[in-house]
Amino acid sequence: MTTVIPLPAPVLLLVAHSDQTFPVRRVYCVGRNYAAHAIEMGHDPNREPPFFFQKNPDNLQQTAEFPYPPLSTDVHHEVELVVALKQGGDTIDAVDALDCVYGYAVGIDFTRRDLQAEAKAAGKPWTAAKAFEHSAPVSPIVPAQAIGHPMDGNIWLKVNGEAKQQGDLNQMIWKVPEIIAELSKLFTLAAGDVIMTGTPSGVGPVSRGDVVSCGIDGVATLTVAVV
Repeated sequence: MTTVIPLPAPVLLLVAHSDQTFPVRRVYCVGRNYAAHAIEMGHDPNREPPFFFQKNPDNLQQTAEFPYPPLSTDVHHEVELVVALKQGGDTIDAVDALDCVYGYAVGIDFTRRDLQAEAKAAGKPWTAAKAFEHSAPVSPIVPAQAIGHPMDGNIWLKVNGEAKQQGDLNQMIWKVPEIIAELSKLFTLAAGDVIMTGTPSGVGPVSRGDVVSCGIDGVATLTVAVV
């Protein structure tokens, strides 16, 4: 049986220190998962049920440039721990959740903040603000076999060398095992799924010509130029 159009190219992420790649199935994102970021966005920092949104697999990019998107004049950076799954399932117990993890990376959830604000005010979805082309630069994935499962560690982002975001993974309201467990109640998780786990405070705008660097101590670093 043949396809009526050519098959789309698979989305393959580089694996650190390897000639292997990681095929992406879905991309899930956690909203407001650091208390300080919830506060700066005008929300209650207390622990509440997590909420999720999605990006498209091909929004994940491993290039040195981030093209500034059209229809926006207020694009913000959000540095995040990225989790790549090697297996999944439904209603996964948090105690067993880390068995699903293949590895970790650092990524940036670029957001059209002006479009997001308009969507929020109208009670509409955030898709145009979050799931646009090139919106999720990500470092090569580092296998958990090499670094373990980071539960704490400095997470940071700089714009043109100036510190903008600084936090610690232990400040996440919902930790990685809990995120996987909660997601698996809503969706059937599977190998190839990628989770962006939320951002610390300090999000802010970028402009063409900026150089954005970020990292998570003990995991990875990433640098992209805004073009």
